[in-house]
Amino acid sequence: MSTAPQLIFIKLLLITVLGLRNTRTNDGRFSCEEEDEQLKNMLKRLNTIVEYAKEKDVRVMVDAEQTYFQPAISRIVIEMMRKFNKEKAIVFNTYQTYLKVLLYVPTIKILAIGNTMSIKFIDQFKSRFRFIKERKFQFGAKLVRGAYMEQERERAASVGYEDPINADYHATTDMYHACLEEVFYQIKQRPLGQIAVMVASHNEDTVRFAVEGMDRHDIKKSDRLICFGQLLGMCDQISFPLGQAGYSVYKYVPYGPVEEVLPYLSRRAMENKGILKKVQKEKSLLWKELKRRVKAGQLRYNPLENSTVG
Repeated sequence: MSTAPQLIFIKLLLITVLGLRNTRTNDGRFSCEEEDEQLKNMLKRLNTIVEYAKEKDVRVMVDAEQTYFQPAISRIVIEMMRKFNKEKAIVFNTYQTYLKVLLYVPTIKILAIGNTMSIKFIDQFKSRFRFIKERKFQFGAKLVRGAYMEQERERAASVGYEDPINADYHATTDMYHACLEEVFYQIKQRPLGQIAVMVASHNEDTVRFAVEGMDRHDIKKSDRLICFGQLLGMCDQISFPLGQAGYSVYKYVPYGPVEEVLPYLSRRAMENKGILKKVQKEKSLLWKELKRRVKAGQLRYNPLENSTVG
């Protein structure tokens, strides 16, 4: 990896992604040299990670955060897609389906807060397809429900803007399924391989909807355009049957310092609290499988054999 092209890319990214020279305030909040240096270092590290991932043919899925951080994250990820997703989807952006406006017309709201001004832009899932098609690179997306519901609602109430979160769990499920329908439609409108999507869900109905949608739209499992993901230790009754049926499935392993991983897992628990209510069902299924293996003499039985669980 040569240094010069990387530095040129970083400089272009600084200008095109965040428009630093155009967003600085009179009090210098955004002109801090230390913050600029931190941003440059972050972009260099991200560029190094994705270059290595591309070399090893590994996908990089960038998590979503709160709406007041997400515009900058999405803009950086899109630029990474522009650079690295020319032949196939290496970089994936994450889309949170608990957002009300995910499938509608992009909006920009400028909020006056005291003596400061905040620009609120909700990244639109549907508009990304058109944007990327026009620029001729491959689109990678991970669909999730979302993990910051309480924080989003508290901030909306305290600052004074509309709550960005869907009214209830069912509305979020409807949004998730609507996004999947858009994925199915877009896949059939384009040459094979231009779109890749991770269905990151522990919800049986959503996984079933995705599988049935693939059948309905004749999207083949072997094409690996749509894959599924669940946390390691959660919903194996979903992961293993999918893998054994030939679908591409990943088990997600949180890794890092305990003080950082535990809050992450706590957010996943909040995000999937509907699934946690079904723990008794999962325990029953595990007990049933254990008894089956004992009776069949298959204590060393490996459900991953001949499957595509990643």
